[in-house]
Amino acid sequence: MASTKYIFVTGGVSSSLGKGIIAASLAKLLQARGYRVTIQKLDPYINIDPGTLNPYEHGECYVTDDGAETDLDLGHYERFLNAPTSQANNVTTGRIYQSVIDKERRGEFLGKTVQVIPHITNEIKERIQILGKSGDYDIVITEIGGTVGDIESLPYIESIRQLKWELGKKNSLVIHLTLIPYLAAAGELKTKPTQHSVKTLMESGIMADILVCRTEHELGYDLKAKLARFCNVEQEAVIESRDASTIYDVPNLMLEEGLDAISLKKLDLPDATQPELTRWNEFLAKHKNPKSEVTIGLIGKYVELQDSYKSILEAFIHAGAENEVKVNIESIHSEHITPEVIKNKIASLDGVLVAPGFGERGIEGKIKAVQYAREHKIPFLGICLGMQMAVIEYGRNVCEFTKANSTEMDPNTPHPVIDIMEEQKSITDMGGTMRLGAWACKLAPDSIVKDVYGDEIIMERHRHRYEFNDAYRERLEKAGMKITGTNPDTGLVEIVEIEDHPWFVGVQYHPEYKSTVSNPHPLFVAFVRATVSYAQDSTRASMA
Repeated sequence: MASTKYIFVTGGVSSSLGKGIIAASLAKLLQARGYRVTIQKLDPYINIDPGTLNPYEHGECYVTDDGAETDLDLGHYERFLNAPTSQANNVTTGRIYQSVIDKERRGEFLGKTVQVIPHITNEIKERIQILGKSGDYDIVITEIGGTVGDIESLPYIESIRQLKWELGKKNSLVIHLTLIPYLAAAGELKTKPTQHSVKTLMESGIMADILVCRTEHELGYDLKAKLARFCNVEQEAVIESRDASTIYDVPNLMLEEGLDAISLKKLDLPDATQPELTRWNEFLAKHKNPKSEVTIGLIGKYVELQDSYKSILEAFIHAGAENEVKVNIESIHSEHITPEVIKNKIASLDGVLVAPGFGERGIEGKIKAVQYAREHKIPFLGICLGMQMAVIEYGRNVCEFTKANSTEMDPNTPHPVIDIMEEQKSITDMGGTMRLGAWACKLAPDSIVKDVYGDEIIMERHRHRYEFNDAYRERLEKAGMKITGTNPDTGLVEIVEIEDHPWFVGVQYHPEYKSTVSNPHPLFVAFVRATVSYAQDSTRASMA
C-alpha cells in the first residue's frame, strides 16, 4: 500500500485548456490545508527537454535550481506553491526513451526484446514515483501533457492505468480536464465532446474520477447531472471551471467548487482543516485594486508569443501588487525599433526591460533601447542577453569601442566585451551545455543591488553560454560602469550598474524564475518602485 497519494491530470477535447493552472491551483489548496504537495509534468514530445526549442514552438524554457531546462508549467507550479522544483518534476518522452535505450545498451534487460510494454511504461512509472518515494511529499500531482487520444500520449495513459492498479484503491485518482463549448447559433452548451473524450479515456482502461469542465458560461445543475450520468462520475465530482480574469483567481474558484474536498474524499484523506489563503488573498486584493499605474517596455524578439516571456510577465504582476501599482507592459519587437518607435513608444515609457534571448536577430534594436534608457535616465533592467546588450552599448557609446560586440553575434569583433566561456569553446552540442541552474553571486557594498537584496551573497538561476569579458573590466569601470555582482568562485561578472543613472541594473542571471506570489522577487519589486518614482517625477515635470 502506498504512503504517498497520486493525482493524475489529463486533458481532453482541446489543448491549452489550462491543465497546469488547474494542477497548480489544486496543489495550492491542498498545501494550504497542510499537506506536503509537489507537481510534475510529463511531456509527450521527443525532445530531451525544451532547452533547444525555439520559444515560438513551446514558449519559455524554465530553469530550476538544479539546472534542469523544463516546461514553462513548472514556473506556474513554483509561483503557486512557493517551493522549488527539480529535474524530477519534468519528464519528456525523449528522456524516457533515452534512458531505456541506454539501459538496453548496457545489457540491463538481459537480452529481452525491448518494447513499449513493459519497458517504456516501467520507466514512466518509475519517474512518476521518484518524488513520491523521496518521503518529502504526501501528495504528488502529475500533469500529462497533450490531449487524450494523441498517439504520443498513449504510453503515459497506459502507465497510469497500470499504476492505479498497483497503488491500490484510494491511493490515486484521475482528474480529466475538458471543454464544454458554447454554440452561439444554438444558444447552448454542448456536452458531447466531453462524453467522447471520457469514452476515449475509458477505451484505454481509465475511468475519470473527477471532471473539471472549462466553460465560458455557468453549467447549472441539469448539465452537471447530465455529465455525471454519461461520464460515470458523481455529480459532486463535476467541477465547473469558468474563465477567470487572472490565473490567480483559479484556486479560490476551485475552492468554491470543492475540487480539493472531493479530491481528499476520494483519496481517503482528512479534510477537516480549511485552506489558509490569507497571504494569497492579500496579494489578489492588491493586484485588483492598484493605487496607480506605470508602463514598462518589454524589448524582445519573441514578443508575438507572450508565453516566451511568461516568468517575466508574472514577476511584474507580483511586483506590481507588492507596490500596489498596475504594471502595463508595452511589448516592443527589437527588430522593429526605429527612430519613430523610440520617439512614439520608448520615450513615453516609465521603465525599460531588455529581455533575454539567443542569436543575432534583433540585437541592434535592443542596443538602441538601452542607449535611450541610459541617456534619458529611464529606469532600466537588463536580463541575461539584456545585460550583455547594456555592456555592448556602453562599450560602443561611452568607451568609444565603436565595433564592440559579443562573439555570439560577431566572432570577428575587435572588441569582444562579451565572449564565450573558455570551457565552452570545444562544446558543439546545444542541449544542456550552458551555465545552468543556481549560482552564487557576491554583491558589492554601496550598490543598488545590495540595497535591493539586503544580503551579501545571493543565489540566482542562470541559462547562458556567453559572459562579460574580464579583459575589458578595468576600462569599462574607469568609464563609469560599476561591477556590483560577481561569482565568488570564478570571478565571473554577474551584475553591472551605471554610476550616473538613478536606476540602471543589468544581471547575467534570470531573476524572474524565482518570483512567486508569496515572495515577489526583490529586483522586480525595486525596479517597479523606481518606475513609479520616475512616473511621478515625469508627471510633476509636465505639470510644471
